[in-house]
Amino acid sequence: MSRLHRESHLVARIGWLRAAVLGANDGIISTASLMVGVASAASSTGEVMVAGLAGLVAGAMSMAAGEYVSVSSQSDTENADLARERTELATQPEFELAELTQLYVERGVAPALARQVAGQLMAKDALGTHAREELGITDATTARPIQAALTSAATFAAGAALPIVTATLAPADHLLATVSATSLIFLAALGALGARAGGAAMLRPTVRVAFWGAFAMGLTAAVGALVGRAV
Repeated sequence: MSRLHRESHLVARIGWLRAAVLGANDGIISTASLMVGVASAASSTGEVMVAGLAGLVAGAMSMAAGEYVSVSSQSDTENADLARERTELATQPEFELAELTQLYVERGVAPALARQVAGQLMAKDALGTHAREELGITDATTARPIQAALTSAATFAAGAALPIVTATLAPADHLLATVSATSLIFLAALGALGARAGGAAMLRPTVRVAFWGAFAMGLTAAVGALVGRAV
């Protein structure tokens, strides 16, 4: 006889994984690009480091604020939908039962059985059942503004710290090349790590992240070089 076991599904990681990958990726790309652009303008190592540190602080705060506002808007929408659903359950229980029954019928359950299942689920947790089945709101996907903000800020700072640390260790005459090359390696590793954590194939995300990182740094370096010559 087989033993029942609790399955661990990767969808439960969606909320924090998205914020973590976005934060670290943005931290590496934006900070490395900023430093490369400043270095291409023939600036001193000190100026490049100041630019990197300023980018880290400003970027981390921007990511935290942006994620908090964005996810809070999602949370407000979810709460409004739940409040409306709670009112409808209190004032129109039969209509809500019929609505849930119809959802199961549309998925292929026989009408009599669908009504029986809907009734049993609503008797146990009517709001939770309608939130899941009608609104698509679950514990795994529900909006968590503070978690998203803190995760984005922390991962941005961690990602941004990598090119800054690299710059402190690199020779001054090879600063641009060293920061660029190591940042691409960091980005490729991040793409592979994010794909593995999400249970996806690693090659395409790795190439995708590295390509756009190289594009961003190359474009910023070109702008920095043009500005440096103009000034």
